[in-house]
Amino acid sequence: MREAVFLRQNQERWHQYETQPAAGPDELAQRFVELTDDLSYARTFYPGSTTTTYLNGLTGKLHQALYKNKKEDAGRFGRFWRRELPLLVARHRYALLGSFLFFLLCTIIGALSAALDDTFVRVVLGDSYVNQTLANIRKGDPMAVYKGKDETLMFLTITLNNIKVSLYAFAGGITGGFLTTYLLFSNGLMLGSFQYFFYQQGVLLPSVLTIWIHGTLEISAIILAGGAGLVLGGSLLFPGTYSRRDSLRRGARDGMKLALGLVPIFIMAGFLEGFVTRHTEMPLWASLTIIGLSAALILGYFVVYPWWVYRRGSGLPVSSAV
Repeated sequence: MREAVFLRQNQERWHQYETQPAAGPDELAQRFVELTDDLSYARTFYPGSTTTTYLNGLTGKLHQALYKNKKEDAGRFGRFWRRELPLLVARHRYALLGSFLFFLLCTIIGALSAALDDTFVRVVLGDSYVNQTLANIRKGDPMAVYKGKDETLMFLTITLNNIKVSLYAFAGGITGGFLTTYLLFSNGLMLGSFQYFFYQQGVLLPSVLTIWIHGTLEISAIILAGGAGLVLGGSLLFPGTYSRRDSLRRGARDGMKLALGLVPIFIMAGFLEGFVTRHTEMPLWASLTIIGLSAALILGYFVVYPWWVYRRGSGLPVSSAV
């Protein structure tokens, strides 16, 4: 292979390794292995070239970082939440943004469909739920559906179901993202028609103040899980400079870490839905405080903090634009 071709095929990846910090020790080790292979090839076919010199220096830097990283294994758990997960979120921000925009579009479609077809809500939510909610509205307690079950049982059932949906959304990426987009579509459609139904009944504000106590975390986590699935699907469909197998392995690793990182969010959402949402008589300020804190947690940890960690790690000014 001519040196120019070798450069063209790999320089984008080398530049990424040089400018973007690894998400964790596993990825750092993988980068080091790949660079040593490239360096061995360059030394064989292009001895004394600037390419070989460059690769030798870059590999040396990664070797030092890898050796230094081995001393930090005791802090692996804390490092995952403090640096590794935020960097993964920053790296795959476009997949996560795509998941959010697609979910938002599906929510709008659900609301419009409910507005144009009176039977649509029953198709999506089921006759039993609609009839029960209409009866509760007539009784003056539209959110009474959240009061019917034992708190602990409700918490466990909802949390396990949400975690299962999250893993399905991630695993659906292996279909090229088709199953992931279907799950985002169905959940967005349900949310849109659900909220329009309460608007149609004149109880939109009470529904928002109640449902979004847990829904802020739950819906956000579903969207992020969809992003994890799109990461997996994208690695399969668009391998870039990697072989499809290597790309899929990297996408599966990153997507799984993103999905597992959402487990605490689903636990908090399940706790709120099981133990807090049922108190529909709570003061307005209490409901708004819980919703506001939940939104601040999602935006802070999954938007602002990853941007800050990424900018700081890449050596760019924290004030520069993404």
